[in-house]
Amino acid sequence: MAITSELIREIFKGLDNADGATLFKQVADDVDWTVTGTRPLVGHHSSKNAFIGGTSGRAVRCSHPGEFMLSKYSLLRRALSYRLLVAIGFALVIVVLVYQPVKIEGNSMAPLLSDHELIFINRLVYHFEPVQRGDVVVFSYPLDRTKSFIKRIVALPGETVEIRQGLIYVSGNPLPEPYVPSQYEDPSDFGPEQVPSDSYFVMGDHRNTSNDSRVFGPVASRSIYGRAVFAYWPADHFGSLSAMWTTEAKNR
Repeated sequence: MAITSELIREIFKGLDNADGATLFKQVADDVDWTVTGTRPLVGHHSSKNAFIGGTSGRAVRCSHPGEFMLSKYSLLRRALSYRLLVAIGFALVIVVLVYQPVKIEGNSMAPLLSDHELIFINRLVYHFEPVQRGDVVVFSYPLDRTKSFIKRIVALPGETVEIRQGLIYVSGNPLPEPYVPSQYEDPSDFGPEQVPSDSYFVMGDHRNTSNDSRVFGPVASRSIYGRAVFAYWPADHFGSLSAMWTTEAKNR
């Protein structure tokens, strides 16, 4: 029997987009399809004669060059898959070498960080850029180097720190601290004290419960080994710590 353009139209019914219309036009206009008895379905064309395996053990001849396009598309997909795997592998290596997961113990950095929270620290960042005021850093505890603390940088090397009724002055200038909620402030006084040339003055955001440079003194630069960059547990704290700091400041 002859497969007319009407039957072809039924086959491609529902293809109302541009690709479907183009495909129907190519099949309906360019190929004369016939089937005789149990013989294979054969398509005749004056210049092309591509071969594709058919269903039910039949062979189908088709003038459409789709098989070559499919072959190229298949190779492209393989190449993209390979590149994706390489990119994922490279990303995993970077994560292992640069980022270290740590668990927070205590609430001295609340509300930014809470007890038992899990975060990533960047271990290499300070090999390429200096420590900056406001950074949340991880360092070896000066009184017991087997322990690690996490605090915020308040004053840099050579600066003078003074606290008056809970307000911090660095080299005589008041330090804005939007990350410290009013209920966490400590109204006590401290200093003035000059920070050594190779050290940093650190404090916890939860000022009235924090054990920091007011107690154990400035932290040597060699003791700082990472900057807190990302929180990943609990799920509601998932995200960049710098973004969370900004959000906390806006919510004050």
